Amino acid sequence: MAQAVTASMADGSHLLVQAGTGTGKSLGYLVPALLHSLENKRVVVSTATLTLQSQLVDRDMPALLDATEKLLSRRPSYAIQKGRNNYACLHRIREGAPDDDGMLIDIPPAGPIGQQVIELRDWAEQQLLDGEAGDRDHAPSHQYQAWQQVAIGARECLGAQKCPYGQECFAEKAKEEARKSDIVITNHALLSIDAFENRTVLPEHDVVVIDEAHELPARVTGAAGAELSPQMVERAAKRSRRFVDDDKADDLEDASDALRAALDETREGRIEAANGVVLEAAALVRDAARALYTDLGKKNDDKDDDPDGAKRQSRGAVKEIFDVAERVAALSSHDVVWLVDRDRFGRELRIAPLTVAGLLRELLLNDRTVVLTSATLTLGGDFDTIARQVGLRPADRIETDDDMPEIEDDSPTGPLPWRGLDVGSPFAYEKQGILYIAKHLPPPHRDGLGTKQFTEIIDLITAAGGRTLGLFSSRRAAEAATAAVREATDLTVLCQGDAQLGELSREFVSDPEVSLFGTLSLWQGIDVPGSTCNLVIIDRVPFPRPDEPLMAARQRAVDEAGGNGFMAVAATHAALLLAQGAGRLIRRTTDRGVVAILDPRIVTARYGSFLRASLPPMWPTADREKVLGALKRLQDT
Repeated sequence: MAQAVTASMADGSHLLVQAGTGTGKSLGYLVPALLHSLENKRVVVSTATLTLQSQLVDRDMPALLDATEKLLSRRPSYAIQKGRNNYACLHRIREGAPDDDGMLIDIPPAGPIGQQVIELRDWAEQQLLDGEAGDRDHAPSHQYQAWQQVAIGARECLGAQKCPYGQECFAEKAKEEARKSDIVITNHALLSIDAFENRTVLPEHDVVVIDEAHELPARVTGAAGAELSPQMVERAAKRSRRFVDDDKADDLEDASDALRAALDETREGRIEAANGVVLEAAALVRDAARALYTDLGKKNDDKDDDPDGAKRQSRGAVKEIFDVAERVAALSSHDVVWLVDRDRFGRELRIAPLTVAGLLRELLLNDRTVVLTSATLTLGGDFDTIARQVGLRPADRIETDDDMPEIEDDSPTGPLPWRGLDVGSPFAYEKQGILYIAKHLPPPHRDGLGTKQFTEIIDLITAAGGRTLGLFSSRRAAEAATAAVREATDLTVLCQGDAQLGELSREFVSDPEVSLFGTLSLWQGIDVPGSTCNLVIIDRVPFPRPDEPLMAARQRAVDEAGGNGFMAVAATHAALLLAQGAGRLIRRTTDRGVVAILDPRIVTARYGSFLRASLPPMWPTADREKVLGALKRLQDT
């Protein structure tokens, strides 16, 4: 892997490298990154999760630099850079935050949240005194609402030049540290924002390493998406009122009322040209926000008393409303707009790109070398599916140096040569794991799990003596399975939602006889090596919901282009999750166990071979008795 990464950095080709759990893939790209940085060429490393980010900064980089210090001409430097909202804002802490009317609030809310805000303020001041980073990962325990009282988004930031605390700002110090560093470690969201904003967020660089690259399309979709709700519009209007004539703020409030009325009479789901009332309301919001934004930019001696920067923050909020409303009203063929009804917060519009492949190709891949790595990059047995998702064309794949085309310019329509490499795994999957497909069970149905599935789960977990990670396609299924096992056995089963996920994970890892059932966040975000987990149960193939607007729109677009939308979107989504879920079982060379899939479609349906080819190569069987016997033997060892 290190040789392949070095070659890509040298010749400018892109690289997709699948490196299974336990291969040490972070060293496989960090060693070439160190060598590349010695030529005064900066490398950006992007991760999807805070866990890996922390691992790189706190463990891998220091160990690698210590080990190589005597071999290198100098000790390369590194820094971590996150989005502005991840750092405490001294202006917000010391001056307060504007409320909906633009007035300052300096008193934290009452109750537990208020106490957390006070603790966060004290912590931030101590971080400043100690010369620490002031980032959320090292903050005292708190809830999201409390953090929002001490942090601020990029849109509302005053900027280092205008903020009275710009010289002390945690976020600005992190940016400056990154500018002085050879290797910058960031996350997919900030990498996306940097690409969308013409490279103004991260320091200049010519190589990007993307770890957990299977997550990149989803994270870019999130960064390129947005929301628009009547509450957001109304709040922006109220915050601006003290700086403009009332009629301009009134117009935006009226537009928020029109948007609320339009959403109330519209069904949930995708918004299309036929939903004229919603598009007209979005246009009203757009026009009112444009007028208010213009007015906020004018000099007004009677209303420009703005020592706290609230006017600038209000203008930023109105600009964000304008940008989203303009995009919604345009209803571009490149975007998907849909309506959701949130139980506590009411109805809102969401918008996201139909595909991010073109964005990634133009803004990320076109003029930089990109190395994409993950334990899961081959779906259906090859790299083509992931390559297309990130903006690479299968036809541009090269096998040898002789295949490298002559590239005369940086046109995004030209070839972008790339290599694919699977470095394998240190695990003997066929000896360490059994893939059990419960072929005798009926196919799953919309009403959830049935009696036969519950019986199968109870028998499997009993044979394993607990030690089970249950991965379910819905919260309702996880809760129903938990209740069934608790009623039929004396085994301890934790269910996602019983407590904070971190707390549940720690209890699961600490007691081998405890089992943990849950949904999507457990499919990818938990590491449970050893006897803690001898059995992974997957209740069904995790296809996206057919009424999920963005996925449905992407599937339809592929169909209309002459492709197979189901395979390109739904089956690919399911294959990726299955591979990640099954990968929870074998995390060390000493691990043993069973992955049990309770959905017979993986062997009976035509798409089953594609799904199976995406899974680790464990020994397959449909023999129930053999599997129960193997689990009992593992329990006894």
